[in-house]
Amino acid sequence: MVEDTFVVSGDGHLLEPTDLFRTRLPKHLRDRAVWEEDFEVDPPFEGGAHVFRQLHTPGFEGWTISRYRQTQGRTPEGDPELILEDMDLDGVDAQVLHPNLSLFGLYSDDHELSMAHARVYNDYVAERFSPYFDRLAPTAPIPITDVDDAVAEIERVAAAGFKAILLPATPPRNYYTRDLDPVWAAAQASGVHVFIHTQTGGVKVNDPASTTLKVVMESAAQVNQPMTEKSASKRMVTQSIYSTIVPQQVICELIGGGVAERYPKLHFALIEFNAHWLASLMGAMDKCWVTGIGQDADWWLGYWDGERPPHDQPNMAQLFRLNEKWPYPLKPSEYVQRQFHVQFQDDPVAVACRHITGLSTSVWGNDYPHAEGTFRGSRELIGKLFAGVPADERVAILGGTLGDLLGFEAPVPA
Repeated sequence: MVEDTFVVSGDGHLLEPTDLFRTRLPKHLRDRAVWEEDFEVDPPFEGGAHVFRQLHTPGFEGWTISRYRQTQGRTPEGDPELILEDMDLDGVDAQVLHPNLSLFGLYSDDHELSMAHARVYNDYVAERFSPYFDRLAPTAPIPITDVDDAVAEIERVAAAGFKAILLPATPPRNYYTRDLDPVWAAAQASGVHVFIHTQTGGVKVNDPASTTLKVVMESAAQVNQPMTEKSASKRMVTQSIYSTIVPQQVICELIGGGVAERYPKLHFALIEFNAHWLASLMGAMDKCWVTGIGQDADWWLGYWDGERPPHDQPNMAQLFRLNEKWPYPLKPSEYVQRQFHVQFQDDPVAVACRHITGLSTSVWGNDYPHAEGTFRGSRELIGKLFAGVPADERVAILGGTLGDLLGFEAPVPA
């Protein structure tokens, strides 16, 4: 508990066994399995990192990170008992857990390979973690490169007790397409909700360097080079603008495509995107469909064809008439408030905008156990972020919304 508040983290990661897929995939796919290996080096400076983990998978071959060891504590591992210990240390009562490095092998353009990884992962999680589903909610990855297979896997994991599925942030087909309606229908009927994690999808197995890996390599290059006016500007553009495009596009497609309208009981959680941009998006989405005060609804714009009569100008239009064509009964922002939840970590702007976005649209998570998260420092962070925030509002953002959505129950005080 943090200040007697029931805390549910929407962003945790389950560290899979390094050889999970090499031992469990169908034999003809094992040479292309996601697998990891640890290696040790002499630290470059006293007290520095010396244990590294390298990822092997098409599109990400060579991705390397230092092992998680926040504040010099014990290196987190994937056993549920140890995860619960770490949660107690960090003041987290319940945790949503997403895949870790296997994320990069679950959503590729090779459907057989991706679906095989998903089934192996989901089977492993059901076997190892189902006794702990009262405090842990692992998401079940679902590749959507084949709709029928996706529906079958949704129904299978729901029967195994999963409360949430994980879909890619960069899907193989736009989320507004009606082709995906069977996926949404299966999720709603099965009682599972949709989580979408950053940096997922868009992997092409024959691409020697995926977009994500290129970004990582560029980030390393920036650190290892002198800071310049150009690099300072570029970092802010990348982190402040480009990084918010994907989640905003996902929300626009799900609402513009009518998915939220057709499946009103289905909720969507966008994970590890922060939420400082959400208030701006909601305002802009609504503004798309409003003719403002002083704007002439009879204002024409386009190309005038002098060869045609005035009443036959197909390239001219009353621009603001488009605002009258919004096809759904609720405003875009109202769908966001009803069905969408954007997770943040250390984001004071998201907290400050809670009265604009609505309390249920912002949920917290510590990104356990990643180094860019807040694990081991969450108690202190929450104290700072929510200083002066009324108790009922703090409760909603920190755990109430996700707790209700996923069926977590706060312990009864002794």
